[in-house]
Amino acid sequence: MKIDINCDVGEGVDNEYLLMPFISSCNIACGGHFGDKNSIDKTIELAIKHKVKIGAHPSFPDQENFGRKLIQISNDALKKSIQSQLELFLERLSLQNGKLHHIKPHGALYNAIAIDNKLATLFISSVAKYLKNSYLYVPYNSVIENVALKNAIKIKYEVFADRNYNADLTLVSRKYKNALILNKEEVLEHVLNIIQKGLVTTIDNTKSKIKADTFCVHGDTENAVEIVKYLYQNLEKEGLNID
Repeated sequence: MKIDINCDVGEGVDNEYLLMPFISSCNIACGGHFGDKNSIDKTIELAIKHKVKIGAHPSFPDQENFGRKLIQISNDALKKSIQSQLELFLERLSLQNGKLHHIKPHGALYNAIAIDNKLATLFISSVAKYLKNSYLYVPYNSVIENVALKNAIKIKYEVFADRNYNADLTLVSRKYKNALILNKEEVLEHVLNIIQKGLVTTIDNTKSKIKADTFCVHGDTENAVEIVKYLYQNLEKEGLNID
């Protein structure tokens, strides 16, 4: 069985060269919350070198808050920003003859379109033309999943390997101490339960159905390299190929 491990990269942590050998897809910041031509080019080059599938990681245009705050912005301005981020990314990707595998929204934008139909619809209208031959990474049982499928967008279900979930399958807010899972053994257990049983244990200790095609480890998690290396080694022992 194959499983995809993805990382958010190109975000100024400069650990990509350590992450890439242990992941199979990546989401590269393209100027909304972080990133410029230089960081995009460098990260694309590393991904191609390590045969890692390449995704764009657009965000609210909010570098001040690293895209992790819900901001007030008009529909037109948001659509223009998302498309300009993707145009920049695709321009840099074409210069290295790279292929866009997927798009994954970042941070507050990702969380908002998971629950807000109007915003999800706006997002799909912004990105649909870029997704003719690519996937959209979405959370399971979310609003953006439904809107994407209604618009014939190909999706892959994403689960977070290093984050805890609420009972409604939203992510525990980073405001709380239990938002992140940092213990590598606990991350592995979390991932294996989802792969083998299709269940995630939420913070109220209930088990909820969930689907996963790809698992994310945030590149800026303090021990991200340790986590992805441990997953890579131990998932293979379970007969799972990271690909």
